[in-house]
Amino acid sequence: MARGQRKTIEEKIQAKQELIEALTTRMESEKRELEELYQAKRQKELEAVGDLISDAGLEPDEVEEALRMYLESRAEEAS
Repeated sequence: MARGQRKTIEEKIQAKQELIEALTTRMESEKRELEELYQAKRQKELEAVGDLISDAGLEPDEVEEALRMYLESRAEEAS
């Protein structure tokens, strides 16, 4: 049986280069989407913390001071 025309090595190289370029573009797109998901997750977490602070009737500087004291006490315990 007759086979179709075989690809030359140059055509095979070109096809592989095009495939790699397409995959690279896809990877970059997927990385951007992943970063957007991380940012959305972070935003949701920050909103939850903000809601907690608001519900507790605290001011941001009060929360900052409480966290600073907590972190200092943890650092002392670790030493």
